Amino acid sequence: MMESQSFMSISLSRQPRLSPEQVAAYHQQGFLICPEPILPEAKFHRLKEHFERELAALSPAARPESMDVPHFTDVALFEWLFADEILDLVEPITGPDIALFSSHFICKPKGDGRRVPWHEDSAYWKTMLPTMDTLVTVWLAIDPSLRENGCMYVIPRTHREGQKGFSDYEAVDPAKNVFSNEIIRPHRDESKAVPCILQPNRASLHDSRLIHGSAENTSDLRRCGYTMRFMSSRLRLGDAARAYHQIYLARGRDLAGQEYGDPRKPADLLLARRKTLGKRGH
Repeated sequence: MMESQSFMSISLSRQPRLSPEQVAAYHQQGFLICPEPILPEAKFHRLKEHFERELAALSPAARPESMDVPHFTDVALFEWLFADEILDLVEPITGPDIALFSSHFICKPKGDGRRVPWHEDSAYWKTMLPTMDTLVTVWLAIDPSLRENGCMYVIPRTHREGQKGFSDYEAVDPAKNVFSNEIIRPHRDESKAVPCILQPNRASLHDSRLIHGSAENTSDLRRCGYTMRFMSSRLRLGDAARAYHQIYLARGRDLAGQEYGDPRKPADLLLARRKTLGKRGH
């Protein structure tokens, strides 16, 4: 088994940040709102400033909603991705042996931020992993995430519906939506949707099989979140996916005999191959 390297976080003698009641609620509902600050204020402000530099350097032709896998080339992001404050949130769900699956800045600019169609993350990753029962997303708010600027909505308990973990989809207008497809209406009940309202440096957690989405942002307030996706290291990345994706051992041991990316080295070639193949975060 591969041990996590010395510069990575370890969980020896650490206390999980979620209570047993919160863990039970997460498993029952498929999501959890974390109302307390996630990172120390100085660490959060460094992340926000880091994001602002990335956003300023973004090509004018690129949409800010689609800043996918930035950690592939910006290895400074591992300061936050491997932070104990983050890993202590997910360990009660994934277990102590944790792999980073992906990350994604989703920034909706004020006035014309695009809609995120109703979807399950699992539907986009079904060829990459054998199962997604431990794959959890930490949605960390960089800006206020409110109803008026297009906060995420979730439909509770939909992660338990069906064995596949994904619904049927239909095409939507890619000029108005972050993705080009959406769960068909008979497979979603929007009347049960719950808003994930977050102030900066707060987070929500959600199961990869949960139905969720968000409206366009026509307000004068930007909405940005950093999604950090983690899973148990017992889940093995599929061989075909290794052509365009890599995971990282964040804490503990490798349980699947797989290779991991080196967080000290940019993966420029892998990112270029990913773009050639037309692969995105979803």
